[in-house]
Amino acid sequence: MSILSKLRTPVFKAGGMPEIDPETYTLEVDGLVAEPKSLSWNDIKAMPYSVANGRLTSVSGWSVRADWGGVRWRDFLEYISPLPEATHVTFTSVGGGYSTTVALKDLDTPRVILTYEVNKEPLEPEYGGLLRMVIPNLWGYKSCKWLGRVELTDRMKGGYWEDRGYSREANIEPGITLDVNTGDRRSISGGEVMDF
Repeated sequence: MSILSKLRTPVFKAGGMPEIDPETYTLEVDGLVAEPKSLSWNDIKAMPYSVANGRLTSVSGWSVRADWGGVRWRDFLEYISPLPEATHVTFTSVGGGYSTTVALKDLDTPRVILTYEVNKEPLEPEYGGLLRMVIPNLWGYKSCKWLGRVELTDRMKGGYWEDRGYSREANIEPGITLDVNTGDRRSISGGEVMDF
């Protein structure tokens, strides 16, 4: 049981939770890349492992800090070789039930990570396992769960929540958030939540 379950971190299943078998799982990488790739679970686990401590902040009013383990986005991006005209990435869940697009410039921080562990425990399916994005500098709906496709593109697109009125940029705004780690409500000033 991961820290997310122990803390009773809220679970959102927008787009439906797919069943994913590690034996048959593939992560498709395509669009504006030098060469499309179809990565198995073993391929992903063979990539350089990193841990990024960061806070996942939900637009619905809570946030949780953890050590997210997996493949740092910067390492992944180097491996997939984007073409010069690529400016954005569309992340899509297994089965296509959920998608979201993020500007490449917003992914260029050391805490953005393709995550399959949290505090050294496997990431449970309800929290996005086998593999999810964690993008601490944007609202949590950009951190696509059940990652099945990474498409490099030259434009911002809609997505599951964006097509329902949420911001396409998803910059974290000032307000109050429930710190799931402590149970306290705290003010946030906007941008990535770093101070607690």
